[in-house]
Amino acid sequence: MKSIRSDEEIQSIREACQIAATVLKRLVDEVEEGMTTYDLDQLGRKYIEEFGAESACFNYRSGSNVFPAHTCLSINEEIVHGIGTMRRTIQGGDVVSIDVVVRYRGFIGDNASTVLIPPVADENQKLIDATREALNYAISFARAGNRVGDISNAVERYIKRHNFGIVREFVGHGVGATMHEAPQIPNFGRRGTGALLKPGMALAIEPMINMGTGAVSMMDDGWTAVTRDGKPSAHFEHTVLVTGGDPEILTIPKI
Repeated sequence: MKSIRSDEEIQSIREACQIAATVLKRLVDEVEEGMTTYDLDQLGRKYIEEFGAESACFNYRSGSNVFPAHTCLSINEEIVHGIGTMRRTIQGGDVVSIDVVVRYRGFIGDNASTVLIPPVADENQKLIDATREALNYAISFARAGNRVGDISNAVERYIKRHNFGIVREFVGHGVGATMHEAPQIPNFGRRGTGALLKPGMALAIEPMINMGTGAVSMMDDGWTAVTRDGKPSAHFEHTVLVTGGDPEILTIPKI
């Protein structure tokens, strides 16, 4: 599958990313103590449909598993791919990761953010600050002429300074007509390795960082990844366009 997009395709990805970013911002603004994760997921479904888009998560298949929700909502020790449910009520002090992926006119927009529900523990604040800042630092390496390993190494170097754990089982990826395209973008690696970055590549860069070790276990639902030590995890993600100059973050909401 090609990784270099035409100007027309880039415009379609931009539009999908703006929808994904706007939906994510609304959910970040509205999540609060006392909501169920099902309520939050249904808000996501409503907002995605208001833009005439569809969730790229809903009915996504992995082997025999079908993802049943419209967004990925991961709480505390859940790392990624948490499923909204009436049985999970958001509590004070929770760490809530929200991942919104939409399909619009045949193209994908993908982004994620982590929210802290008051009262906020100092260690949780440090975790999400480091994860967000690692993403921003890594994005600065998404330049034509660099390689995927330069992005990966930037995350790893930044997080190692803070002594948090890096998830290795899940990675960033290319974005285009499908949700997961080449190249894969780990959050660890060596500079100067991996695929060469060229103008027209759209990349979903997404550090997933644990307060403790990077070790991961899977829940019985076949989707939800959790920290093996039960400590909280944070997840931030932007879709970024490689250009002839500075990287362009496509998932900063403007609409």
